[in-house]
Amino acid sequence: MDLMNGQIARLSRGDPETVKYYRAFGDPAQAALHWEREGARFLHVIDLDAAVGRGDNRVLIQRILREVRIPVQVGGGLRSATDVIQILGLGASRALVGTLAFEKTEEFRQLLGNVGNERLVVALDYFENRVVTRGWGRSTELVLTEALSNLFGMGVRIFLLTDVRRDGLMTGPDLETLSKCARIPSAKIIAAGGIGSLDDLEKLREIGVAEAVVGRALYEGRFTLREALTLF
Repeated sequence: MDLMNGQIARLSRGDPETVKYYRAFGDPAQAALHWEREGARFLHVIDLDAAVGRGDNRVLIQRILREVRIPVQVGGGLRSATDVIQILGLGASRALVGTLAFEKTEEFRQLLGNVGNERLVVALDYFENRVVTRGWGRSTELVLTEALSNLFGMGVRIFLLTDVRRDGLMTGPDLETLSKCARIPSAKIIAAGGIGSLDDLEKLREIGVAEAVVGRALYEGRFTLREALTLF
């Protein structure tokens, strides 16, 4: 569930100019309850406004955390240890960070020690095998696999990998890269970006991906959540 301007939204390749809203599912809290009723085991909530520095949807996220009973992973604009501790204190099961891990390494290292590696997920968003940060607005020279290896050495165990080129397009995930990363012992890989069919989910399961983030494909009826849960 990506939130922008107080609504459920999806972007293509992270470009705000491509925003599409999904009002048929009600407000974000109503949609969260819908997915819970459909059998969702985990919700993935991203504050797109906070990620790109255009305000935030914190009040809506607090409402979601109050109303659903299933675990919720929250990300978007969590760029300090204080931000992370606050969102976990509001009831998030996991906090998702990206920029913080790369720009404030020592602060991140201390945070990891304080909250533990089961509650902290690092987003490895990448474009042509290079990590991007700050809502995909800043390119780095970090090679994806090297960044993952370094973070793993710090103690990180859960990684969300998103191929920016595929995100929101439903053209299929980057199976080659995901397969390589999923072979790292004890690393839990969450796949995002490009998932558009049940076949995509089946392939992700086969290569050892632990979890998958699905958004637009569900909102646009490519398959149902109940169908997806039989495969993944």
